[in-house]
Parts: sequence; C-alpha cells; structure tokens
Amino acid sequence: MSRRKNGRDVSGWIILDKPKDISSTKALSKAKWLLNANKAGHAGTLDPMATGVLPLAFGEATKTIPYIVDASKEYEFTILFGNSTDSLDAEGEVTASSDKRPTTEQLTACLPQFCGHIEQIPPAFSAIHVNGERSYKLAREGKAVPLAARKVEVIDLQLVSEVSGVSASFVLNCGKGTYVRSLARDICAQVGVQGHVNVLRRTRVGHFAIDAAITLDELQVMVHKAPAFEPDLPAQTALADIPALVITFEQAVDLKQGRAISAPTNLVATDETVMVTKLAEQPVALVKFREGQLCPFRVFHLNEE
Repeated sequence: MSRRKNGRDVSGWIILDKPKDISSTKALSKAKWLLNANKAGHAGTLDPMATGVLPLAFGEATKTIPYIVDASKEYEFTILFGNSTDSLDAEGEVTASSDKRPTTEQLTACLPQFCGHIEQIPPAFSAIHVNGERSYKLAREGKAVPLAARKVEVIDLQLVSEVSGVSASFVLNCGKGTYVRSLARDICAQVGVQGHVNVLRRTRVGHFAIDAAITLDELQVMVHKAPAFEPDLPAQTALADIPALVITFEQAVDLKQGRAISAPTNLVATDETVMVTKLAEQPVALVKFREGQLCPFRVFHLNEE
C-alpha cells in the first residue's frame, strides 16, 4: 500500500532504545518511516557504537527539542585497557599500546578531579564543525583537527565494576556537550595507561529514562498492530521543568497569531523568563516575559491537527 508523500500529522515523543551499529539519523529515519510521520527530529546524537536512550520528537514536539538537548544525561560506559585508538572507541585504529593496568585505588582516586565544571577537548571523531566541515570527516581523511577545550559539567562519576587487568565500568551523570570518549581518554592519561571505550549506553536524557524506552523492532510490531499508532508521550513532556501559565481562549488566539499578551499583574518574572502557556491543559505557546508582556516565540498547533 502506497503512502502519502507528506506523511501523517503525528505529534509526541517516543523514547527509543537505539541499537548498536546504526547512526542516530538512520534510527530516526526508520521510526519516521514506520509511523509515516511528516516531521521528526531527535534530541542528542548517539555514536553508532552506542546504544540506549534516543528521544524522538514528532510533529509539534520537534519545537521542544532544545529543552531535551540541554537536559542532563546519564551514561554507562566501559573502558577496555591495553590499546588507545584514534576515535577513542572500539571502531578506531590503534594508536598506542601498553601492558600497564590501573589499580582500583588509582581509578577511584582520580575520579573526583573529573567532577564539576571541567575543561574537555572533544574527540577528533565528532560532529563538531571545523571551518565548515564535520570534524569526523576531516579526521577520516587523515587531516589534523585542532579542537579547543570546552567547559562541560560532570555531575557525578562512579566506578561500578572491574574485570581485573582487562576493563573498568563507570556510571556518568553529566550536562550538555560532555563527551564520554574524551572522559575515558583523560581517565586513562591520568592513571598512565592506554585504553578506549568499548561499551557505551545512554540510560537517561532529562526525564526520558531507559526503562520506558522501546526498540525499533518493538515499534515495528506496535505499528503493524495499529497502523494509526501515535507516540504515547505528548509534545509537552519536554516542558515539564518550565513554568506553566493558564490563559484564556482570547489570549490563546492572540498568541497563536504572534501577538504578545499582557502578563498577569501578580506574575513574578524577570525579562527573558521562559514560560509555557496552556489552554485546557494543551500547550499554546512558549513565551518570554518582556516589560510586562508575554511574547510568543514558539507556537503550537496541536488543536488544529
């Protein structure tokens, strides 16, 4: 059966458990095709070798992606000792080898210095733009990739298990832009060993956790059973941490047409404070408080679908 060229108007979030050896873009494309959705995006790229939580936004939910991308994230990762690679993971070419292995005490002692706001140099094999090109593209061509250190936040980092003389596994809770592969590289450098990431799994992005995630195979079964399948998490799920303000129908009309409305006189806010306005529990628009007015900058059209 042929599908409409533009697809269905589907809105909401799906928490995908991304499989290994597939890019985030390909995983998104597969889910979009399965739902026959006309618009979709993902929040937070995962490396092809990584698995785990990949939040997928459809339709109006794509307007809330930035609020998930900026959220904290949790990872489980394993460092395999012995060889360092150019990509800092198991997919790269070996660049250095060593028989030296770290002790539990060495690993545990070094972790506190990687917590808090730290400077981190991203991997050469990353999606960062360098002179208009992706860093990984330049790295694959054998070109030097000068990347400056960036400030990131590591909220918590714990050693959780070891295979003596072989590997060590960690749990990481971090802020936006933190590279697990770079963290593993720096841990190895600190304890004087060679190593790379050989297991990487994201278990949480903001409020989206792995225990609520589904696989592509499970999604395919769901869609087969119910061709009109809709994402079970509404578009506003990503806005859970943003202050909400109930408005009238008349105010909703103004906001949807791009007009600012007067803020309640008792509203406590500073200029540029972001809020989500709601009508009958449905999000109407994301607004910024400016000089006593609520100015829309993202308008939702959930009621018109």
